[in-house]
Amino acid sequence: MRGAVVVSAPLSGITVTRGEDKLTEYRFNTGTARHFFCSVCGIYTFHQRRSNPNEYGVNVACFKNVSPFDFPEVTVMDGVNHPSDGESGVFGYLSFRKKETNQD
Repeated sequence: MRGAVVVSAPLSGITVTRGEDKLTEYRFNTGTARHFFCSVCGIYTFHQRRSNPNEYGVNVACFKNVSPFDFPEVTVMDGVNHPSDGESGVFGYLSFRKKETNQD
């Protein structure tokens, strides 16, 4: 598990506006999916999906003005079982509820 909130985008749907020269590619296990990380800080940025090679999975923390806390619930994948291998890979769900503040 990498701990990132990831959304899907078509391959033509994202543009790297800064730091493309700092991205490094890594291919896990089957070598099919292309994962990109920042070579300076190590953050996972996006990957070309193994389950759908026409899509990227994109870390929302890399988008300007988007926060992982903008999502009330996210699916947590186990990082071991992959949907393409016949397993769902779903480990559970995380939910975020903003702290209520007293308005006096």
